[in-house]
Amino acid sequence: MSQILDAELTAGTTSNGNSELDKIQNFQGKYPKQLWYLFFSEMWERFSFYGMRGMLVVFMVSQLGMNEGVANLQYGATQAFVYAFTFIGGLFADKILGFRKSLFWGGLLMITGSLILAIDPKNFFFLGLSFNIIGTGFFKPNISTMVGTLYKENDSRRDAGFSLFYSGINIGALLGGYLCVSIGQSYSWNIAFGLAAVVMTISLLTFLFTQKTLGPIGHSPFKGTSDEATKKWYDYAVYAGTLVAIPVIMTLVAKTEYTNWFMAIVGPAALLYIFYEMTKYSAAEVKKLFAALIFILFSVLFWAFFEQSGGSLSLFAANNLDNKLLGMLEVNPNGVNNAANSLFVIIFAPLLGLVWIWLSKRRQEPNTVIKFGLGFLFLAMAFYVFFATRFFANVAGMTSLDVFTVAYLIITFGELCLSPIGLSIMTKLAPKPLQGVMMGMWFLASAYGQYVAGLLGAGMTSPNPEATAAEKLISYTDGYQQLAIYALIAGVVLIAISPLVRKLMMEVK
Repeated sequence: MSQILDAELTAGTTSNGNSELDKIQNFQGKYPKQLWYLFFSEMWERFSFYGMRGMLVVFMVSQLGMNEGVANLQYGATQAFVYAFTFIGGLFADKILGFRKSLFWGGLLMITGSLILAIDPKNFFFLGLSFNIIGTGFFKPNISTMVGTLYKENDSRRDAGFSLFYSGINIGALLGGYLCVSIGQSYSWNIAFGLAAVVMTISLLTFLFTQKTLGPIGHSPFKGTSDEATKKWYDYAVYAGTLVAIPVIMTLVAKTEYTNWFMAIVGPAALLYIFYEMTKYSAAEVKKLFAALIFILFSVLFWAFFEQSGGSLSLFAANNLDNKLLGMLEVNPNGVNNAANSLFVIIFAPLLGLVWIWLSKRRQEPNTVIKFGLGFLFLAMAFYVFFATRFFANVAGMTSLDVFTVAYLIITFGELCLSPIGLSIMTKLAPKPLQGVMMGMWFLASAYGQYVAGLLGAGMTSPNPEATAAEKLISYTDGYQQLAIYALIAGVVLIAISPLVRKLMMEVK
């Protein structure tokens, strides 16, 4: 396996790697051409990922017979493990494999997991999920880190680049989020899972055919050193360890009671590791790392609220939404729940990226901390609208899909103020040898957000398993009102402490 990866992923390397990197980073225009290649690879991977994500809760309730509370907990646990492994994937990429081989290996694992689910999703559900969890951990943080490497440290175009990249994520999420759950509910779950495998294969082939343009970006840290040959067994150890971990992950994911132990260990362990790494850097670099940790802490809160989309909002869409959009279009409410946010991101992410550039040229662009705070304020507005759907419901508890969609429009602006900027700021604040790890920490924060999202979603479910749609409507919308209040508080606090965080960030904007 290692020889195959080396043969495919080291093509295009020359002895003058630094000059190649300079040529890449000195691009003309708004976006480097390599960004478009990574854009399309990520787009198809996100089709697979969000297609799988959109199916989880609905499949567990309708096909595996779980009640809604258990399904919410299971969803939170599964997604938590997905994002927790991005930290591990980033660590192995930084220290052993490099970004390219990590991405390739992760893609192979995701294809394998989706094929397992396509064959027999009921009997091999947790086995297929385990392959996808670990595969995403190797794939996701490393392609994002390579995007950051396309830019010089103080290039003002970086945020715009990540906003464009983020729109690629959401094209995939739009297609996968709507198509997979619709195909699963209307035709066949096997076909839906099989579609995720097909598009993941397209993603991997896209990367293989275009990776030559990346020059020295993404190679193993041992590449071109005297240790390159002798360290080859490290690659084999990572691949073997990954496969050995599959049954362990399958057990942890299948039994949510183990999730508490895992989350209690992995987060503190990751922080201790970061603190240990800080001892190797200057005081200025340590300040920036502390600033990064503040962003990471607040992102846990953001994702805990935002990720109701895959849990409680998915069940809310199935139980309480009519199927009429704009009064005339008949659509799948679950498809809208999975795809509306992505559609709005596709429309507005490039435009917002250009707005940041326009404001930057006039020295009026809000700093990153203020953008994060605005993200929470939009999130609060969105959940107030989700709460307000109760005022448009009929006596049977069915409410307006239009109002629900408006809430997703608002939540999109919150996401665009935080998520693509978060990807960018991790690459700005972290020293180069720690960029993969810090990107992994960013996604580890998402893991905790997903975990808390599952707990919050389970808490919103009606205690009565025989609850009517009207009772479920009241139960969920009461929860959304509480989330709106918490998001508002978080946004105000973050804006209030922005001067302190800016001092820690130093010259980084």
